[in-house]
Amino acid sequence: MTKVLYSAVLIFCFCLTMSFAQGGSPSKFDVIIRGGTIYDGTGGKPYVADVGITRDIVTSIGDLSRSKAALEVDANGMAVAPGFINMLSWSTETLIVDPRSLGELKQGVTTQIFGEGWSMGPLNDRLKKQLKDEQGDLKYDVRWTSLAEYLQYLEKKGISQNVASFIGATTIRQYVIGDADKQPTPEQMQQMRELVRTEMKAGALGIGSSLIYAPAFYAKTDELIEMCKVAAEYKGKYISHMRSEGNQLIEAVDELLRISREANIPAEIYHLKAAGKDNWAKMDQVLAKVEAARRSGMKITADMYTYTAGATGLDAAMPPWALDGGYPELYKRIQDPETRKKILEEIRTPTDKWENLYLATGSADKVLLIGFKNDKLKPLTGKTLAEVAKMRGTDPENTILDLVLEDQSRVGTVYFLMNEDNIKKQIKYPWVSFGSDAESMAPEGVFLKSNPHPRAYGNFARLLGKYVRDEKVITLEEAIRRLSGLPATNLGLDRRGFLKKGFFADVVIFDPKTIADKATFEKPHQFAVGVRDVFVNGQQLLKNGEHTGKFSGRALWGPGKVNK
Repeated sequence: MTKVLYSAVLIFCFCLTMSFAQGGSPSKFDVIIRGGTIYDGTGGKPYVADVGITRDIVTSIGDLSRSKAALEVDANGMAVAPGFINMLSWSTETLIVDPRSLGELKQGVTTQIFGEGWSMGPLNDRLKKQLKDEQGDLKYDVRWTSLAEYLQYLEKKGISQNVASFIGATTIRQYVIGDADKQPTPEQMQQMRELVRTEMKAGALGIGSSLIYAPAFYAKTDELIEMCKVAAEYKGKYISHMRSEGNQLIEAVDELLRISREANIPAEIYHLKAAGKDNWAKMDQVLAKVEAARRSGMKITADMYTYTAGATGLDAAMPPWALDGGYPELYKRIQDPETRKKILEEIRTPTDKWENLYLATGSADKVLLIGFKNDKLKPLTGKTLAEVAKMRGTDPENTILDLVLEDQSRVGTVYFLMNEDNIKKQIKYPWVSFGSDAESMAPEGVFLKSNPHPRAYGNFARLLGKYVRDEKVITLEEAIRRLSGLPATNLGLDRRGFLKKGFFADVVIFDPKTIADKATFEKPHQFAVGVRDVFVNGQQLLKNGEHTGKFSGRALWGPGKVNK
C-alpha cells in the first residue's frame, strides 16, 4: 500500500469513527447516559442530550439513539452535570479508613481538595510522630513522606473520588521551625522555599494557610509572600483561612490582597464569612474590596459553606501565645495556676489582636461540643458549652480549659457565628465556589463516635435544594457552574469541571426536584437525598444511590507539575 493510500484510509476511518460517535451510525461506547438534561458547567442554558463515555473520557454528547453501550443509563427527567468539586475537604484521614466517601459521593462530589493550612506532607520524623500521636477515633499508619506520595498512596489504595491538595503553610513552618513562636532565619526561610518548590514540582496546587491558629498565627506576612513567590513560579495559587473573619476582617482581606499582589499569585478566601454579630455588616465592604481587586486585574476568588455555624476546636477560644510550643505546652500552662489565670482573662476579654470564636458567638449556649478523644467525655457529645458548664458547676471559660486538658485534644466544636442574609448575599457572587470544610463519612461504625457538623453530609445538596430550588437565590445552571467549572478553572485542573467532549468522565445524575440535605446539628449523621448515579473517571461508583464497590478516584496535579 502506498503512503498516500495508507493516509487516505486512516483519514477515512477517523471520519467514520467521528460520524459514529455523533450518532450518524451505530457506535459502541462503554457507557451511554440517555435523555438527561445537560448542565455542562459553563452556566449556559441546559439542554436534553445523550452522553457517550469511552473508558474515562466523554467522547460524545448529542443524539446517540443509533449507538449502543455496554452500560446504558436512563436519565430522563434528571439533571446530568459535571461531578462537583469540594474546594475545602478534610477527608484526608476518613478516606484512608473508609474510601467509599459516601457522605460526599451521595451529594455528587467527585473531586476533593485538601490543604487548609495543614497538609499530609511534607513530613519529617517529628511530624509523622505528631500525626500518629494526635489520632483520635480514626487510626492509620503513616506510609508516606511527601504530599505527592500521600495522594499517590490514596490512589493506589483505592478511593471513590479524585484528590488534590495545597501545601499547608503551617506544615512547612512546623517542618522547619516547629510549633514555637519564632521567626525563620534566612537559612530556615530558604529551606521553607525549597520544600515548597519540591512539592510544587510534584503537583501541589499552591499554598494554603489558616492564620487564626497557632503556629500559623506566628507567621508574618512576608513569610507567606516568600513561599507564595515559589508557588507562583509553578502556576500555583494562594488560598487562606484569613488572619481574621471577625473583628479584623477588613484588615485580613487587605493582607490576602497584599500577598496576591506582591507574590503575583491568584488568591482565594477560604469559607468566606463575617463572624460575630458585630461584624456581619462588614460583608458588604469585603465583597466590594474583592470586586474592586478583580476589576483591577487581580485573580481573587472565594469559597463558602451554606450554614450559619462553623466548626473547629476549643483552641479557637484561646490566645495564640498559650499554644507556643504546641499542645503539650498548652496542657502545662493550663495546669499552672498563674498562667491559667492569664489565659482565662484573655478568653473573657474582647480583643482585636486574635480571633476569639467563643466571644464571637455571644453566648456559651451557641458553642456546641461535637468531638472528643477520651471515651469518658464522649457522653458530652452534642451538648452545648453552657450545658456542660452547668453540669460541672463551673463557668464556661474554666470548662473550656478543663475539657481540653482532660481530652488531651482541641475538642471538636461548632460555633454559631454567621447570619442567613450574608449567606444568601455571598452565594449570588459569580466568583464564589463551595467547600464543605469537613470530612466525608458514613452513619456507621467508628464515625458514630463523634458528631460532625452537618455540612459533612449536606453542604452541596443544601445549595441545590434550599438555595436554588426552594429560595431561588441563583439558577440551577449557575449553581452547577460554581460547583464544577469555576473551581476547576481556578485550580487549573486538566480537563475537569465541564461536561464536554474530550473531558474526563466525572458525571453526576440527580433529581433537581428532590435533592436536599437531611443532616441537622441535632442529628448530623444523615445522608443527603436526590443524587442517583455518580461516575468518576468513567466508572459508575453510585448506582441508584448505592455504592457499586468500585474505586476509580485519582490523584490530580496542579498545572505546574514537572514531568507530567
